[in-house]
Amino acid sequence: MEPPLFELDRVILSRGGKTVLDDVTARVPAGASCVAGPSGSGKSTLLRLLNRLADPDSGSVTYCGRDVRDRDPLALRREVCLVPQLPALLDGSVEDNIRFGARLAGRKADVARALDLVGLDRSFAERDASRLSVGEQQRAMLARALVLEPSVLLLDEPTSALDQAARDSIEATLLELRRHLGLSYVLVTHDLEQAGRLASWAMKLDQGRVTECGLIEEAVYR
Repeated sequence: MEPPLFELDRVILSRGGKTVLDDVTARVPAGASCVAGPSGSGKSTLLRLLNRLADPDSGSVTYCGRDVRDRDPLALRREVCLVPQLPALLDGSVEDNIRFGARLAGRKADVARALDLVGLDRSFAERDASRLSVGEQQRAMLARALVLEPSVLLLDEPTSALDQAARDSIEATLLELRRHLGLSYVLVTHDLEQAGRLASWAMKLDQGRVTECGLIEEAVYR
């Protein structure tokens, strides 16, 4: 059996006296995966465990067979890169934003290639990031992540703030990135139809507990 990309073993996490994740055990394969479920089910919290933006109260999380707590957090977050639900761009141009993360990581940023990968014209490099549409901002966030050359993207409801046309465009971009770069992603969504379009494997959460886990056809549609 191929080793999992991530493995969660009896993970428990509480906040403010409330259990957010309750005895979560799952093996997440490489490729296109999703964590689905209603609002408040613990999806985003689980995603943040995968690159140590949060740690569980008990249980373990491994990445490529190694406990994430044994990894340097900054190095891990460059390899397993989170794209948040709401765009969080810095003041300045799109190019400034794309170069920012790469500069912190001591990398050179190929801005033109990053824009090409996310479907933005190269002229966007000089645009004021604050003047972009929400869909364009989301693409700029993807470009900023991609210059780090991650192995995994963690995508937290990446289309929740978009209209249907922008959503369809971002989904097409994600599928193209998967085909061209071969990177894995873990998508958080409350939209089961989107899960079917973008993922081959799924975990369903409800009130912090895993209710289904497996191939998308079994975990979401049966």
